[in-house]
Amino acid sequence: MPTLRDIRRKISAVKKTQQITKAMNMVAAAKLRGAQVRMENFRPYAQSFTKMLGNLAAGVEPEIHPFFQQPAEVTKVGLILMTADRGLCGSFNVNLINTAVKFIREKEAAGIQVSLTCVGRKGRDFYRRRKAEMARGYVDFWNKFDYTNAQVVAREVMSDFLAGDVQEVYLIHATFVNVAIQKPRLVKLLPISPEEALEGGGGAEYLFEPPMEQFLEYLLPKYVNVLVYHGMLENSTSEHAARMTAMDNASSNCKEMITQLTLVMNKARQAAITKELMDIVGGAEALKG
Repeated sequence: MPTLRDIRRKISAVKKTQQITKAMNMVAAAKLRGAQVRMENFRPYAQSFTKMLGNLAAGVEPEIHPFFQQPAEVTKVGLILMTADRGLCGSFNVNLINTAVKFIREKEAAGIQVSLTCVGRKGRDFYRRRKAEMARGYVDFWNKFDYTNAQVVAREVMSDFLAGDVQEVYLIHATFVNVAIQKPRLVKLLPISPEEALEGGGGAEYLFEPPMEQFLEYLLPKYVNVLVYHGMLENSTSEHAARMTAMDNASSNCKEMITQLTLVMNKARQAAITKELMDIVGGAEALKG
């Protein structure tokens, strides 16, 4: 049985851990508020952009732009995997990585290679340890990122697609549902398929100035940038929500552990007191004898 000193030392260590988890919970809650505002402000724009491009794509011939042309044969695809740079956020990173692992296995089973682009340290380190093919990796920008970061990531994968290095491009990111639920989502970026990627299309007609070809030359890369940036906003918000929930659970577990250790300490102290009393009573009886 552990001594009273050992139990008190353990209680002190758990209390210090509880202070850390409470502080991390407060920090994550503060970051979540800002990230959620950015995400909710951008969502209507991304949805309207998608709907508008769906209307355009419904009446456009695929030959008008490479982004609309479906490949005759797919031998290699590009995958953008978004994870966090840090841990301590429950199963957030694990769920995203498992989604990517499942996707890669399905493609490899079909004889298709996957070129990986990791956005976030956790995903990059996971695949680096497994010596997987990784085209590029981006780390240390989740604390402060903007639209230009999305442009950098999107520009690279669009260049791979236009050069013919990959025939399809996909994106995996977390979708923020609420503070308790963040779901991994797989999005097909390229080539653009109106019937599957662009919901809500059809029914609207547009007049173009400049001509449609020039307009799409500007619009389609911007569409990919918007999808990547929207994924970043959703992923960042989901990370802060997952970390806040995980730290709240950790604080609750620390409180429960302190209660249990306090009971053990009281029992040990009572046992020690009882033993001392028995020794005193036994000594007194011996003196009487």
